[in-house]
Amino acid sequence: MSAHEPADAVTEVAAVLEEATRTGVPCAPVRSLLPEADIEAAYAVQRLYVERGIAAGRRLVGRKIGLTSPAVQRQLGVDQPDFGALFADMAVPEGVPVASGLLLQPKVEAEVALVLGTDLPHRDPTVADLLRATAFALPALEIVDSRIAGWDITIVDTVADNASCGLYVLGGTPVPLDRVDLRSVTMTLTRNGETVSEGTGADCLGSPLTAALWLASTLAGLGDPLRAGDIVLTGALGPMAVAAEGDEFTAYIEGLGTVTTAFAPALTEGAGA
Repeated sequence: MSAHEPADAVTEVAAVLEEATRTGVPCAPVRSLLPEADIEAAYAVQRLYVERGIAAGRRLVGRKIGLTSPAVQRQLGVDQPDFGALFADMAVPEGVPVASGLLLQPKVEAEVALVLGTDLPHRDPTVADLLRATAFALPALEIVDSRIAGWDITIVDTVADNASCGLYVLGGTPVPLDRVDLRSVTMTLTRNGETVSEGTGADCLGSPLTAALWLASTLAGLGDPLRAGDIVLTGALGPMAVAAEGDEFTAYIEGLGTVTTAFAPALTEGAGA
């Protein structure tokens, strides 16, 4: 347990993660700088990151849900998901390559994204509330990234690190929820044409809707509920895949269609001279 006071520790961890982002050099795990297993302190670091982002002019557009796989929860010794913030500048349009060197240790996972049409202010939302509030669903790719060297993370590390969020890509064809059963959808993720991940909607906490309900309830309880227009990345439908420069990923989610992203090739020495 750190000898620092909690507030000082939160500020210190935020500075360490900001330095890793600025330099492109992953840092050591930050859990030793916070009180042991203190998830609330980790969320305090995340809130500071969000507050500083908004103060700098970044636009908050939604949330991502992580740790929706029971296997990953067991691995990290937790029994619930976590969440992170999505900013507008994290969105990568389809057809626009992810710039070389932009991320530290990227991995890609396929998810269902929900876009809300109305607020979800209740602490005890029902499935009916969620269905009414959701304008449409989209296939999505989350490009996760860790500022922690070697992805050596616990729940405290990933929460402090904005739930290991890097970038995200949304498909372009909205699908109303009455046209798709998100629990039973199948997913296939390919890298350069080769299948690297498969799963179903049921692999995400039993259903992406279950994950979204958890998030809506949690945020409402914190006094910061989901709002109309928010994007919700509901969690991975299958294992994540490591991404390298030059790779191209395509996810197909039954009933929602496909979404694709590519990583720009590494810059060669002397390029552009």
